[in-house]
Amino acid sequence: MKKVVTGNDLQEKIIESVDYLTNIVKMTLGPQGNNVIIDHSLFSPFVTNDGATIAQNIESEDAVINTILEITKEAALKTDEIVGDGTTTTLVLLQSLIKSCLDLIKNGKNPMILKKDLNCYLHEIIKKLELEKIKPKKEHLCSIATIAAKDEKIGKVVSQAFSKVKSKTAITIKEVPEDILEIHFQKGYQFDLKLASDYFLKDQKKLTITNAQILLIHDLSNDLDTLYPIFSDCIKNQKSLIILANNFDDFLVKEIISLNLDQQFTCILGKILDYGTNERKIVKDIEILTDASLALDSQNITYENMGYIKEINLTNDYGIINFELTPKIKKYFSSIKEESIDLKNDFEIDFYQKRIAMFQNGLAEILVGAPTKTECHEKKMRIMDALGATDSASKGILLGGGVTLLKIAHELSTENPIRAIFKKTLESPFKQILINSGIDESLILKEIENKNFEIVYNVTLEQLERKEITSVWDSFKVVLESLINATSIATMLFTTTSLVINEQEHTLNKTNEYTEI
Repeated sequence: MKKVVTGNDLQEKIIESVDYLTNIVKMTLGPQGNNVIIDHSLFSPFVTNDGATIAQNIESEDAVINTILEITKEAALKTDEIVGDGTTTTLVLLQSLIKSCLDLIKNGKNPMILKKDLNCYLHEIIKKLELEKIKPKKEHLCSIATIAAKDEKIGKVVSQAFSKVKSKTAITIKEVPEDILEIHFQKGYQFDLKLASDYFLKDQKKLTITNAQILLIHDLSNDLDTLYPIFSDCIKNQKSLIILANNFDDFLVKEIISLNLDQQFTCILGKILDYGTNERKIVKDIEILTDASLALDSQNITYENMGYIKEINLTNDYGIINFELTPKIKKYFSSIKEESIDLKNDFEIDFYQKRIAMFQNGLAEILVGAPTKTECHEKKMRIMDALGATDSASKGILLGGGVTLLKIAHELSTENPIRAIFKKTLESPFKQILINSGIDESLILKEIENKNFEIVYNVTLEQLERKEITSVWDSFKVVLESLINATSIATMLFTTTSLVINEQEHTLNKTNEYTEI
């Protein structure tokens, strides 16, 4: 049975849906934000204050509200997807914006004209926001990481890792059984690898091979005759051999294992796990690092195809080539950086940033553990929040605690109804941070206004601080994306006049306000 919701009934459902989501998530905003326990059908319940995770897990038994919820979540999750933070701020802005806009529509404002006016003034606000942006220093990034994680130790670890490798994609987070929080830095070029057999590791988790030859082959046939001269050369010169091939079968694996069993020399067979364009670029990187040359098949191998590796570390998940930065590699590295400048696709940007980090500064791994799995998972999510905030903040920062938006709001006249809407909306994050801290925002607001918005309230230290000495900063990109995405979804919602759904008895409470089709 299909149902349609229209007019005032739909507007009320929109507000109810936005409130249903935001009133839960916004309680996590700021250093004194609260946690939420989330039950999961597949995993143990866990505790978190990560807005994106909370939003993803909120549903309603009312099918109408649930439908609107999915659209509302898009604003928050889009921000998190782009900058790795800002979910809660987005929802707080959206809640204020949608209520004010629907009130204006009820008083006769045309929704489509309102949408046009909002987008026009949004561009004006963005220009003002850009004027407030400053370049971050190392201590600023540490402060932002600390605020995002609500933990000073996590903030220091994340900012230390980021300052070293310069890229979020070059940092991984690993849960461990011990109650620790540590960083391990890894120099060298790392690539995803699947060894052809566990035998090659010889009951070790990691195998280090030095003074090795390397062959890159696309299709490795069962006929090893063309490889025997290579094997003989390695045995003669007491060198190990690493073969990375795209295709090979079980018979070939057994043949190579038998060579190892004869203890004549060490021969390792594996496969690079990336596919398509990424695989081709990884193979090219390895060619440059080892002076190898990719052979299309084993029938066309010559000594010119062989490369040399001074040291490689192998596990069943990855390989790490240690190398020296020669003039040839430096030149190639410069070409990679040039290629990355005009990239638009996020996946390509991440891939290039990781390659650049490996050629330049290496990779970092943050090890996180806790007494219980629940606490460990919660700490890991806070590390991810801090990492996302730090990465986005590296492009520019704003005075935090909602003060920058508050300053822009103060400049907006309430005589124009659209400006008045944005004025109220831009004030909402500041107010919510103080509400979560149990503080009367009116007293703090008066002090900040008197100092021309050059001071900020440090919730953690419970004191007002000058801009020059404060540790309270926000990522420009997080604030920008929060504002853009909140406005985008708000305009989509208030310009919608009808909602058609497939009603299901177990998810929808039937009411007389719905008109049957």
